[in-house]
Amino acid sequence: MLVRIPQVLTPTEVAYCRERLEAAAWQDGRATAGEQSAKVKHNLQIPVDSPEAKELGDLVLRALGRNALFATAALPLRVLPPMFNRYDVGMTFQAHVDNAIRAIPGTGQRIRADVSSTLFLTPPEDYEGGELVVQDTYGTHEVKLEAGDMVVYPSTSLHHVKPVTRGSRWGSFFWTQSMVKDDGQRAFLYDMDMGIIELRRDLPDDHPGVLAMTAAYHNLLRRWVEI
Repeated sequence: MLVRIPQVLTPTEVAYCRERLEAAAWQDGRATAGEQSAKVKHNLQIPVDSPEAKELGDLVLRALGRNALFATAALPLRVLPPMFNRYDVGMTFQAHVDNAIRAIPGTGQRIRADVSSTLFLTPPEDYEGGELVVQDTYGTHEVKLEAGDMVVYPSTSLHHVKPVTRGSRWGSFFWTQSMVKDDGQRAFLYDMDMGIIELRRDLPDDHPGVLAMTAAYHNLLRRWVEI
């Protein structure tokens, strides 16, 4: 399941992120890659322990907290602190699958990476190339979104970033441990919840059909959730 989430960040928040990142010290992106991914990763990141990463990561987490569509799609239990990267001309990230387990910096704790997220911070007209290409059972999708928009997809997916041929592509990326670890179950619950939302637009909340669907959703969630 691949879900595009519009306007996770406001234009003001995007501009502030860009301003802070402009002044940040960038390093080789392979510093946070696994052994296999490091062989195919060619981009830049700001250090995860830098003041900019911590401040902007908190900003993104606050934005996620107010976003109902992210909650519906990811059913988040824990979210890894967001990181920030850039792809300049010639940079790319070849096909790979994200690591299953990610360490939470400075805590000694780990999370299971169920859902991957990419938050775009550069308008698509400002660069060429740099599309995120995600392959999974639902097909192959190329993603290039407006600044402030985000895409979430299963961390089990094979994916890559096409080489940038003009400009520079900046973004934030992070992983979520979901309360429902199975991709298929999570996708079913997402479709069901979106259907309930549509029903509630046309029917009163006390309509028998709305009540039955809502009860079924929560009873499935109760059966599948792990906390």
